[in-house]
Amino acid sequence: MGKLFVIMGKSATGKDSIYHEIVKRCPQLREIITYTTRPMREGETYGKEYYFVTKEEMYEMRENGKIIECREYDTVLGPWFYFTADDGQLDFDKGDYILISTLEGYEKLQAAFGIGSIVPVYIEVDDLERLERAVRRERSQVSPCVPELCRRFLADEEDFSEERLQMAGIEMRIVNEDLETAVENVEKLIRGNTHITLD
Repeated sequence: MGKLFVIMGKSATGKDSIYHEIVKRCPQLREIITYTTRPMREGETYGKEYYFVTKEEMYEMRENGKIIECREYDTVLGPWFYFTADDGQLDFDKGDYILISTLEGYEKLQAAFGIGSIVPVYIEVDDLERLERAVRRERSQVSPCVPELCRRFLADEEDFSEERLQMAGIEMRIVNEDLETAVENVEKLIRGNTHITLD
């Protein structure tokens, strides 16, 4: 029986960088691409970071019973949805999987598949460093949106509060001060929770 490793953390903690490095080093892990209705950012590709869909497409998938878990965020640009779909990507009989999600998404995946199948990988960065990273990333966008950056930063304080982390049973933290060290620590976590041999 395989497991699903869920990488999560506040915005600008380096989740994407860690995820892509782990996928490169651990080809045995199957990627789960989640869905979103938010606009693509500069440098993103459909089917790589997310499947970018319209709200109408999402509603149709929901009516057809294809959505496993869904989260809604009230942004300065309107509501955005992020969700995991029952689209044939996930089959625990075929191996181990990895995806990026949120604490709420992790909890809903646990409810859907059971605690033993879902392994949390929580990434943490000092808040000031995280804010500096977020500002640099926003500057690189074609149309930077400072209000959304601020909203997202403040929302993370509630979404990933210590109380919520404790309630979700998140005990281990992987600090991403140095990318290589963080990736090595994620590798160790995966090795300790599955049969995968990491080279």
